[in-house]
Amino acid sequence: MLLQHIGHAEFLITLESGFRIVTDPFDASVGYPVPSLEADGVLVSHHHHDHDAVENIAGHPQVIDYAGLHTFAPDVKVTGILADHDDAGGAKRGKTLLFLLEAEGLRVVHLGDLGCLLDADQLEALGQADILLLPVGGFYTIDARTARDVAEQLDPRIIIPMHYRTEVNADWPIGPVEDFTRLFDPSQIRSGSDILRVTKGDLSCQPHIVVL
Repeated sequence: MLLQHIGHAEFLITLESGFRIVTDPFDASVGYPVPSLEADGVLVSHHHHDHDAVENIAGHPQVIDYAGLHTFAPDVKVTGILADHDDAGGAKRGKTLLFLLEAEGLRVVHLGDLGCLLDADQLEALGQADILLLPVGGFYTIDARTARDVAEQLDPRIIIPMHYRTEVNADWPIGPVEDFTRLFDPSQIRSGSDILRVTKGDLSCQPHIVVL
């Protein structure tokens, strides 16, 4: 499995079979360059402009934007779980979806725009995460310290932070990725790569936190 962080909450996940999945595609208003991507499936956690620009994805992908169990292919399953986009039961920003992708013996969890700690039902539905795609910037999502607490709830082998401030969205009221990474031992963190290759067999050899 190859994971590429396009920016914000958007990832391109490519399986060994060539099957491609894009998460939360953003539009040009976010500030990042909008890449030319083709996919077989798209996961949309919620319908805000920075997460649902499906029109930018070529290839007539199957779009999953609602809760439940979905099958992209016999060996590629996705479970969508409803959650709150804020810490007020959804009263501020509504709902978001959490996604569990099961493929190639790996369990990849994308937490969308999660706004609070996970409850018991969500934890049971998500189960043990091998790879956690975790919002860390705050304001619109959980902040760095709450993100650390959510990571402890799910106990993943690999954490990839997302949804944080960079030079392209410097005026957004969210924090940089360093607010999250400084909460961990530097020896646990790897950065500077464009893409992460993971197999079930090499999970134990991977760093705990990967900043793509």
